Amino acid sequence: MLCAERMQRIAQAIILGLIMGLAGAQMFKLAFIVTFAMMIMLFVSGITGFCPGLMILKKIFPACECEENKG
Repeated sequence: MLCAERMQRIAQAIILGLIMGLAGAQMFKLAFIVTFAMMIMLFVSGITGFCPGLMILKKIFPACECEENKG
């Protein structure tokens, strides 16, 4: 079943595909801006643990259960 963390990774993959499409269409400025925004979000999330996108996804999808706790 899809959970919030997996959906976040799927969304990131879609955004990266969009960036590749923008670069392929010679829209380098927009591709750079979207890449830079994604980098900032990932950096803030990594440093502080605060991720607004994941907070929204957790309201829609259940949180992933840790594989270690299933044992």
